[in-house]
Amino acid sequence: MVLSQGFQIKDGELQKPENGEIKLTVPTGLIPYCPHCGKPMSMNLRSDQTFVEDDGWHQAAERYEKFIQDHKKQKIVFLELGVGYNTPGIIKYPFWQMTNSFQHAFYVCLNQGEAYAPDEIRRKSVCMNEDIGEVLKEL
Repeated sequence: MVLSQGFQIKDGELQKPENGEIKLTVPTGLIPYCPHCGKPMSMNLRSDQTFVEDDGWHQAAERYEKFIQDHKKQKIVFLELGVGYNTPGIIKYPFWQMTNSFQHAFYVCLNQGEAYAPDEIRRKSVCMNEDIGEVLKEL
C-alpha cells in the first residue's frame, strides 16, 4: 500500500516520492479482507465495536497496570510520541494524571502540532513540537 502511494523504500527507509506528490488512494486490490466474514480489515482502534479485547489484551493490560503500580514511587518517564486527541483517555490523559500524582514522574511529549502539557504538570514536563522522524534521526 505504501508503494502504491508513490513512496519508495531505499536502504530500508521509507522515502517520499521524488516529485513530492503522495497519492491518497489505495487500489482496491490491496485492501485486506477478513478470511472469516469477508469484510474489509481495519486497524484495531478503540473507535467502534470492532476493537479486540481478547484474553491476550487483558493479560497485557494487567501486566501494564502491575508495572505502573510497582514503579510509581520510583523515577518514571511517561513518553508520549505523536498521540493526538482521537482517544486521549487511553494514553494522554492517564499520562497527565500519573505525572501529576506520582512524585518522581516526568512527562515527555513529542508531537508536531500538538505538543502540550497542562499547567499542573508543566514543571515536570518537556514538550517538543517537532517531527518525530527528524528527532529520532538526530538521536
